[in-house]
Amino acid sequence: MTEADSTSGEVAQSATVVVIGAGPAGLTVAALLRRCGIDCVVLERRSRAYVAQRQRAGIVESRAVAMFESWGLADLVLGGAPHDGILEFRVDGEPHFVDDTGGAEGPPARLCPQQVLVQKLTATLLADGADLRYETADVSLYDLTGDGPTVRYRSADGTRHAITCAFVAGCDGDHGVTRSAVPDGVLTAHTLDHGIGWLTVLADAPPPAHPLLAVGSEGFAAHFPRGPHSSRYYLQCPPDDRPDAWPDARVWEALRSRLADPALTAGEITDRETFRLRSLVHDPMQYGRLFLVGDAAHILSPMGGKGMNLALYDADLFARAVRDHVRDDDDSGLRTYSRRCLRRVWSDQEFSHWLTRTVHDAGDDTGSGPFLRHLARARLDRLFTSPTAARSFAELMTGLDPA
Repeated sequence: MTEADSTSGEVAQSATVVVIGAGPAGLTVAALLRRCGIDCVVLERRSRAYVAQRQRAGIVESRAVAMFESWGLADLVLGGAPHDGILEFRVDGEPHFVDDTGGAEGPPARLCPQQVLVQKLTATLLADGADLRYETADVSLYDLTGDGPTVRYRSADGTRHAITCAFVAGCDGDHGVTRSAVPDGVLTAHTLDHGIGWLTVLADAPPPAHPLLAVGSEGFAAHFPRGPHSSRYYLQCPPDDRPDAWPDARVWEALRSRLADPALTAGEITDRETFRLRSLVHDPMQYGRLFLVGDAAHILSPMGGKGMNLALYDADLFARAVRDHVRDDDDSGLRTYSRRCLRRVWSDQEFSHWLTRTVHDAGDDTGSGPFLRHLARARLDRLFTSPTAARSFAELMTGLDPA
């Protein structure tokens, strides 16, 4: 319901859920809620065009594919080819192939870049009549611990709006407004700086046959598919390095050397950036009727591809909890949301940290030293030779482990 409030100059509205942020987490929350017949409004500070082209993660793991299938959305929102389950570790130029499905019975992961998932979720929601509002400014949250929180914002044309709701889903990332609306002292932030930098490069160049992680004395490198004619590359670099320190010639020279592929085909570099690997967990993931989803609650190092997939897991738990509340007056899912999410968060954090330390410590030992290098090499050797270790690794990669 929408009506103008002549005294405040605001357009007043009510909704069951206000979703703040139109990335994978927010759009998935909206899609799942609408699947339940629950109304929601999605607010996004960026333009639709900007959100649709934002380049990030590229694999939707088996657990998340199964989740979309359970909601009847997989065929609508998942693009990209199925992942064949083979991951290549190239150690000092020697290839080792690991089946990262471990024979699991779940659906295959999908090589689906974030922008493809976002575009398909957006199209599905708009076709279903969803209320998506872009270029919203001055978003603020009120009465989060009361019975009816209010979200205020200003639309692109300058009109001020106030939406009263039952719940707010904070899906606006690490620097969004929702987490900052929580009073100081309520959340505990657990942080880790890995002391590692990455240069990430997107290029119009042939993708690898299999996702590739390369370990060697010059530092870590990786090569991942991002489509039939494009690739994402990663190069370990000093934590405070800048993109302009990596001109094209240096990028391709380092990739050919670290990937042990002198004939690697170069292509036009369409995007490059540097960043520090860090991990962050906020506990709890809820304050009153505000529920944090995805990057607003936790950041993982990119190793293992868990960031976006963990956000999808949060979205699923939140949507089911709201559905149970609305349909059955059952609040157990809402009460246990943070605890259940954090169990998965810490499991994925541990795996991401294990893989991060392993592939970096096993290569350039300038920072870690020879002792940790030998330990990391031993972990890789166990992965390559032990069926039990390989199965455990596969469970964690697919997300089909018991956590």
